[in-house]
Amino acid sequence: MRLNSQQISIIQQSVSELAGKNATVRLFGSRTDDNARGGDIDLLIEIPDPVENAAWLSARISGRISHRLGGQKVDVLLVAPNLKYLPIHDAAQKEGVKL
Repeated sequence: MRLNSQQISIIQQSVSELAGKNATVRLFGSRTDDNARGGDIDLLIEIPDPVENAAWLSARISGRISHRLGGQKVDVLLVAPNLKYLPIHDAAQKEGVKL
């Protein structure tokens, strides 16, 4: 995994602030490969409660993490009981590393 402990802490804190303390975060994509270089940070955020305005929440989480990490590009996928579940969610859950 190509995130250091400070980056992980920033991600966890940001998600907790915006999505709640019960939200879980998984890193997936190229950042899980220690041999790869570059790439954005792909996050799957699982929220146990229904989410209002998912697009806005996703954008806020992405923006806050990006700002705190010095402009790093961050992509966020949300999973919640009221949101449509897609094949990308399955892939992210299977390959994702829980932070």
